[in-house]
Amino acid sequence: MSVCCCQIQLRKRITPISWLSWVLWCSVMLSPAWGYVIVNSVSWSVTNEVEEELDSSSNEEALPALLEDTTSIWKQSYPASVYKEDGEMRSRPVAGRSKQISSPSRMFSYRRESVKGTDSITPQEQAIRTARFLTHYNSWGFLATESTQEKIQGVPFGNCLLISDGPINNSTGIPFFYVTPKDNTVIDLMKNSVASLTLPEAEGEFCRKNIIDPEDPRCARLTLTGQMVMVPPEEMEFAKQAMFSRHPVMRKWPRNYEWFFMKMNIEHIWLQNWYGGVSTIAVEEYFKAVPSKE
Repeated sequence: MSVCCCQIQLRKRITPISWLSWVLWCSVMLSPAWGYVIVNSVSWSVTNEVEEELDSSSNEEALPALLEDTTSIWKQSYPASVYKEDGEMRSRPVAGRSKQISSPSRMFSYRRESVKGTDSITPQEQAIRTARFLTHYNSWGFLATESTQEKIQGVPFGNCLLISDGPINNSTGIPFFYVTPKDNTVIDLMKNSVASLTLPEAEGEFCRKNIIDPEDPRCARLTLTGQMVMVPPEEMEFAKQAMFSRHPVMRKWPRNYEWFFMKMNIEHIWLQNWYGGVSTIAVEEYFKAVPSKE
């Protein structure tokens, strides 16, 4: 009987000791976590600028493109031209918080700067002036002919040729060429004089400054079609001035290649100047216009 009483008293003493040990063990294990709060399973640092961009963007597909993961810090990643334009916009005073963002979509919203005195010009008149500008300021073009070569007879054949429509201060709108009868393009023209000349704006200041691809509609391109003919004797002196003033190296080309001058009698004109399709330009209006880079 005395033994049973001792065992019961011992159990009563052990039970509080066990609970106390368990509490002390848990407190030791959890002590490193004191002062921490679980906010989310994943978190990252986002700047105020990026937060504004995300709030104002409604295109979920574009959101990943706005950010770039570098060492767990999210940063904007745009082309250099966008950063430059964004810096210019931020230097201007604005009232209140602007909801317009500087995202890659801005790459599709460049506008040409207007020229003083051209506000009253109609879009068609401006297109004509642009066509004359491309003809005058392009130093080369892509001429397409109908091939007479045996393996590709009847197939369109293209070649890059130097051109000039006159000295830098005298634009005629007529493209002149300095060619050799040994060129396949000239051989084609001797059989079929119809040709197509494409003059791109790809190397112009606008396309290079704004990093626009040559096929982009905003990067203008002009296509002239007509008859390629030899320059008559009465125009020979002007043809020399037109070509040699713009391409001085031509004077030193080997004489044994029998170089001679040609020009295109323009019959049809097409211009891709912006979004909205190709514009057709009347030949008469084309020759009346004054070259304009806008």
